[in-house]
Amino acid sequence: MKYQDYEGPAQGLIQKKLKEIEDGEQVRILLAAESGSRAWGIASPDSDYDVRFVYVRPEEYYLGLEEKKDYIDWALDETLDINGWDLTKVLRHFHKSNATIYEWANSPVVYQVSSQWQEIADTAAHYFSCKSAIYHYYGTAWKNYLQYLTDDMVPYKKYFYVLRPLLACRWIEERKSPPPVAFRELAGAMLEDEMKEPVAWLLEKKTRMKEKEKGERVEPVNRYIEEKAQYYKKLPETMADDRNPDWEPLNRLFIHLVKG
Repeated sequence: MKYQDYEGPAQGLIQKKLKEIEDGEQVRILLAAESGSRAWGIASPDSDYDVRFVYVRPEEYYLGLEEKKDYIDWALDETLDINGWDLTKVLRHFHKSNATIYEWANSPVVYQVSSQWQEIADTAAHYFSCKSAIYHYYGTAWKNYLQYLTDDMVPYKKYFYVLRPLLACRWIEERKSPPPVAFRELAGAMLEDEMKEPVAWLLEKKTRMKEKEKGERVEPVNRYIEEKAQYYKKLPETMADDRNPDWEPLNRLFIHLVKG
């Protein structure tokens, strides 16, 4: 995958914060990318920046026997939400085929990337589990649907927290690979023709509304969600376990990156 540097109104502030993290925590950032609605391409006027990063510490940090902190929470305010995971945590989650970390890796909005990140991405590609990912995306979709989209007035933002994971399920079912992060790309490939008009209408409304603003429930979209959710609830039960149990490539990669 080719990564392109982010260019936008918050670029200077985000780059400043990433430098603060590297200097203050004595870490090397391997990847920093957007993980929220800005990565999906559906940001509201007041959307914040959800910056997620992967970092590695000096070799000696990993040699002690005591348990080590494997995350950094750096900023959380109305503009920035910045936190990151240590390389150990990231590689362990790739081994589990954690869909969240694949989303970070595939984000189209990249704030910083090292030359070593491609090695991680290439190795991680062998650990993606279709069954695990569909379980994850179905669970995310149904939880958000029940919590936010069954009242008469609903936050339109949450439609995309349900539609996107359901479309991700279809992508995984058909293409056996991690789904794209950008909503328009995913919907263009996976959304049925009869749903494109109501979803396009929702998207236009959502991008003009503030984050917490609500509108009337859109019944055709709710019916579509309920139908697809029932299908993807059952599908994983029919799938074989496709997780990769082999730790060795990840162990070799970890040692190589820490020593490097």
